Amino acid sequence: MPLQKELRRESAGAGDAGPVKSAARALDLLDDIAARGPGTQLQLSTRLGIPKSSLHALLRTMTDRGWLQTDPTGSVYQLGIHSLVVSSAYLDGDPVLARATSVLDEVAAVTEETVHLGRLDGADVIYTAKRESVHPLRMHSAVGRRLPAYATSLGRALLAELPTEARRDLVPESIAAITSHTTTDKEAVLEIIDRAADQGYATESEESCLGVRCFGVALPFGHRAVDAMSVAVPISRLGGGREDLIIETLLSVKSRLTAVHDNSMVR
Repeated sequence: MPLQKELRRESAGAGDAGPVKSAARALDLLDDIAARGPGTQLQLSTRLGIPKSSLHALLRTMTDRGWLQTDPTGSVYQLGIHSLVVSSAYLDGDPVLARATSVLDEVAAVTEETVHLGRLDGADVIYTAKRESVHPLRMHSAVGRRLPAYATSLGRALLAELPTEARRDLVPESIAAITSHTTTDKEAVLEIIDRAADQGYATESEESCLGVRCFGVALPFGHRAVDAMSVAVPISRLGGGREDLIIETLLSVKSRLTAVHDNSMVR
């Protein structure tokens, strides 16, 4: 059955009772490829649990509309150019990103290290902006990357803003290690987050990227902080009081934004 007919049939039958199945499948497909990489029709069918017969029409339609594209063999599906267009429009229109531009530039200029802006999304953080280090040795990352909040300074700083029970809900019972240094005991992670709440900033050392230590603070751009900023530094460059400089710079930015915004910006 053509995708358009299937959508009309499901919309007519569902009314306002729930999501449209084919629309949900299309979004699941985009999420899966973004998280797990390209795949053949068989691989995607297996990963998503969608019958190949149903997936075929969906893949054809999404490829025709530019959301997906295939490799030269025509058998492997990956994200298409329209995904980039929509992502860019989101970044251009986000009010927090516009307001954070100057502080990102400021922190990058003072520290000369990689600076990230990230947003809490469920139990994860997603990088929404970045300033590169001036040094050749730097952390490799990309806007749009998703990482577990429990293993990053960005995420820990944001989890520290939540009530204790909410923190516990967002840290899984079974923690998957990203590196050999990732803290995988839930109670130990919660203690780290508690300490971040007391200090006003969060840290992690080689837990999300080997050889790199990160420092993060939540930014008061809303009634509940969902955005944070971090500085990522190779451990080899942390001598001579640089750690103190980075922490002081982040806390100064956080304090100044708190005074200016007073948690008044609502999405």
